Amino acid sequence: MTLAAWLLLRSEPAYAVERMVTVLVIACPHALGLAVPLVIAISTTLGARNGLLVRDRRGLEEARLLSTVVFDKTGTLTLGEHRVVAMQGEPGLSDDEALRLAAAMEQDSEHPVARAVVATAAERGLALPRAREFRAVPGYGVEAIVEGRRLALGGPNLLERSRVEPTSQLRDFADRAANAGQSTIYLIEAGRARAAFAVADAVRPESSEAVRRLHKLGLEVMMLTGDARAVADAVARELQIDRVYAQVLPDAKAAKIEELRAEGKRVAMVGDGVNDAPALVTADVGIAIGAGTDVAVEAGDVVLVRSDPRDVPRIVALSRASYRKMVQNLWWAAGYNIVAIPFAAGVLAPVGLVLSPAIGAVLMSLSTVIVAVNAQLLRRVRL
Repeated sequence: MTLAAWLLLRSEPAYAVERMVTVLVIACPHALGLAVPLVIAISTTLGARNGLLVRDRRGLEEARLLSTVVFDKTGTLTLGEHRVVAMQGEPGLSDDEALRLAAAMEQDSEHPVARAVVATAAERGLALPRAREFRAVPGYGVEAIVEGRRLALGGPNLLERSRVEPTSQLRDFADRAANAGQSTIYLIEAGRARAAFAVADAVRPESSEAVRRLHKLGLEVMMLTGDARAVADAVARELQIDRVYAQVLPDAKAAKIEELRAEGKRVAMVGDGVNDAPALVTADVGIAIGAGTDVAVEAGDVVLVRSDPRDVPRIVALSRASYRKMVQNLWWAAGYNIVAIPFAAGVLAPVGLVLSPAIGAVLMSLSTVIVAVNAQLLRRVRL
C-alpha cells in the first residue's frame, strides 16, 4: 500500500521503494512474537523457584480468574499424621484387643487414618495377625477377615451403609471426640459396633496464614471433606474458612465442584489423595499437594512441591502478575507498530519528518529490547 501510494503521488521510484522497505523493517514482529512467550518462560521458572511445579500452563493462566478455592482437609490443611488418642470398647473387649484387630485390618491400607491406627498399635508393641480378604471401600472404610472374624472399620458413613446403630456409650464417646475436633471410626462385627477410636490430625501451622492470604486476595475459601460434620466444623472455625462440605463421598467431590462452577464460580481444588483426583480434574484449576498420591499429582495442573498451603495464594499472585506483564508487553509491541508504521510510510513527509530504513531497524530492535526487559521485571515480583 505504501509503495502504491507513493507511486500514485508520482514520487521517485527509489523513494517509494525506500518507504516500503522502512515499513517492512518497522513491521517485523519480533516484539509481538516475544511479548507472551518470554513472560510464560519467566513465570514458569519463577514458579519452580517458589515451589510451584506447573504441569499444565492453562491452570496457571486461569488462576488469576479464580473466585473460590476449595481445600481437602486431611493431608492438605492438616498434617495427615494421625494417631489414635482415645478408645472405647464394648464390655469384655479391651482397648488393646480392639486396637489389635483394627490395626490388623488396616495394614494393607494407605489412608492416613489407617496409618494412624497401625502406628498407634506399633507404639503399644502389639503383635498384629495377618488379615485375609482385605477390601477397601472408598468413602466408607475397610473390610477383612482377622483370625476367622469378619470385621469392618470406618467412620459414620460406614455405620449408615451397614445400618449399624452404635450403643449410647459409643455415641457419647463420638460426641466428645467431635467436640474436641477429632474423627471417630468404628470397629463393626456381626452387625454391631464393637469399639470406637478417636483419631486426631493436627492442623498445619501454615494453613491459617494461607487462608488469611487468600481472603486478602478477595477469594472465598471452602473445605470439602469426607470427615464428620463436627470435625470439619472444628477445623473450619480454627482456620476461619467460609463454607464447609462434610461427609462427602469420593465420587461426590467432583459433583460438588461442578455444582460450584454451575453457580458461576471459578474454582480451584486443592487435594492430595486418590479420592481428590476427580475433583482436581473437574475444577478450573487443580492444585495437587506434592507429598500426596501419584494419582493426585498427575491430576493437578500445578503441584505444590513443598506441600505448603501458603503456596496456593502464591499461584494466584504469580498468575495475576504474569497476565499484567503479558498485557503490558502486547501494548508496548502493538502500540509501537501503531505509531511507527504510519511514520515509516511517510505520513509526516509533507512536514519533513521521514524515517530511513536504518533508523527503522534501530527502532524495531529497541521495541524488542523494551519487551524483553519488561518481561524480565517479572522476576522482581514478590510472591
